[in-house]
Amino acid sequence: MSVAENTLPEGPLIAWYGDDFTGSAAVMEVLTFAGLPSVLFLDIPTPEQLALFPNMRGIGIASTARSRSPAWMERHLPRAFAWLADRKASIAHYKVCSTLDSAPDTGSIGKAIDLAAPYFDGWIPCTIAAPAIRRYQAFGHLFAGAPEGVFRLDRHPVMARHPVTPMAESDVARHLAAQTDRLIGLIDLEALADDPDERLACLCSDGAEIISLDTVSAADEARVGKLIWDNRGEGLFAVGSQGLEYALVSHWRQAGLLGPGTENESVGAAERMITVSGSVSPVTAAQIDWAESHGFAPIRLDVAGVIRGDAEAAQTAITSALDALNSGLDPVIFSARGPDDPALPAMRAAVDARGITTEAANALIGKSLGQILAALLEHTGVRRAVISGGDTSGYATGELDIFALTALAPTVPGAALLEAHSETPRFDGLQLALKGGQMGSPNYLGWIKRGGGVAIEGGSA
Repeated sequence: MSVAENTLPEGPLIAWYGDDFTGSAAVMEVLTFAGLPSVLFLDIPTPEQLALFPNMRGIGIASTARSRSPAWMERHLPRAFAWLADRKASIAHYKVCSTLDSAPDTGSIGKAIDLAAPYFDGWIPCTIAAPAIRRYQAFGHLFAGAPEGVFRLDRHPVMARHPVTPMAESDVARHLAAQTDRLIGLIDLEALADDPDERLACLCSDGAEIISLDTVSAADEARVGKLIWDNRGEGLFAVGSQGLEYALVSHWRQAGLLGPGTENESVGAAERMITVSGSVSPVTAAQIDWAESHGFAPIRLDVAGVIRGDAEAAQTAITSALDALNSGLDPVIFSARGPDDPALPAMRAAVDARGITTEAANALIGKSLGQILAALLEHTGVRRAVISGGDTSGYATGELDIFALTALAPTVPGAALLEAHSETPRFDGLQLALKGGQMGSPNYLGWIKRGGGVAIEGGSA
């Protein structure tokens, strides 16, 4: 099973399909800033679009699968997995959230694995942990950081009360076992430090197909990367967060296969910036609070009105944002300020009154925010924007007529500043940040306005 070599193979090293937009961009960020040019498409690219990005070491596709039903996956994922297989990359990666957002009926990771199986051979590494973003797995259980500290996932202050996929189980194998019948094995911290190859061989001999991998430190990360890389065969299908790329990059560097990476400084401050947010995370709420105290203009979107189909809800937000821009302020259009926002009960009442699913409501809100952003970009000269919220990023970006993204400048891991590629001049070259709800420091919006790059000293823009 093991593969030994002294150089990285030519062609794409990793081809990935992400189940949300922010996470998909995070994979591109890890690879690009490690010195491996990568591109993220927002759908399966045409041959002409693919030809615009020659010699890419990473090629990805972003999707909204995390918020979709198994039936949606059955309609869309086989074509995507066939495309991934055709890339002939060393690793084909189904990218999932580092907090394992999923359920049997929404964003099922197990369902995605079952749909991918006909296109790939071999064992399936499952690498959710990513210490760089405070995600850890110990003896099969996933832990995630929050401003208050690090919590087991089922006790996490955000994930345990996630509005769509609340996490009641921190054991990765038990969580996935509710989504697939495939046997799941574990290489825990002890086995990882001792002889992971032997443990892998034993698990596969016993019929395990999916192998969950513990990681709590940089040393673990490099061991996981080595295990996956040495046992990839002619090409391997893997499931995980951007922790997979962190692990591989760490191993490649330790093995002398990859240099130290690229220097990425700020791309320069923007005169004006527009932010739209569909996140209800307290992390995002703190970012909105910081922005308000530093000269940004928070503008509430009437999400209940959006769900009812009231066209005035979006127009009111657009008018307020234009007024803010004309006054020299940067608008931040948001759906809620944290999980206890009083707007949320009204939103749920509107969902019930209209008789739609939460998934459909989130899509309506995300698309409305995207339409608001598109209208503002069309009517102003603004060339930098932020979309906050994992699911929101997918729906909102879909309204911008963009077909690809490349990474421009880093901020915190998982929330870099990107460059958009479009056939529409207004959107081509747009500098865009896609931020998951739990990602970023309180001063994140000021950081993006400054142009990314090294961390802001003292927490100011």
